[in-house]
Amino acid sequence: MKKLLAAALLGAFVTAAQAAPVTYAIDGSHTYSSFAINHFGFSTVVGRFDKTSGTVTLDAEKKTGAADITIDAASLNSGWPARDKHVKSADFLDVEKFPSITFKSDKFTFDGDKLSKVDGNLTIHGVTKPVTLTVGTFKCVDSHPMMKKPWCGADATATIKRSDFGVSAYVPNVGDELKLTIEIEAGKQ
Repeated sequence: MKKLLAAALLGAFVTAAQAAPVTYAIDGSHTYSSFAINHFGFSTVVGRFDKTSGTVTLDAEKKTGAADITIDAASLNSGWPARDKHVKSADFLDVEKFPSITFKSDKFTFDGDKLSKVDGNLTIHGVTKPVTLTVGTFKCVDSHPMMKKPWCGADATATIKRSDFGVSAYVPNVGDELKLTIEIEAGKQ
């Protein structure tokens, strides 16, 4: 009887441990935050931010989660240094005054076992607004083939109006709608 009770308690402990939320640290070498914006109707200018950090917490069993993502605004890289300097200036991001872009969420929505959207607060240029990221790709594994630990990844996008965040220089010639993409990989802490 004691062995049966011990086995039941061990089984309950293992089940509870598996069901616990897991916190993943963002892997900056495999995470890409980027933007796309219309330029005078001629083309779409794209750029990325080379430094993204933070954490994602996921409870797969309860289908809940949280995200705390920080993008280094000064790490903007559009492939043309003169444009980068201008976008980092007070005309646009004003990175000296507002060095970070953040996204914080505690509301994950699942479609079955797949994460489908993340609702949270996006802060750009010192202005915070609610934003929904639509998740296209989502995958979690118990052991990354190279890192040998639990690992998750997702691609998420949102289209925002930059003027809502106080970044309105050259609207409408430089588009007001900006597509933000966060492609993330994160490993268990």
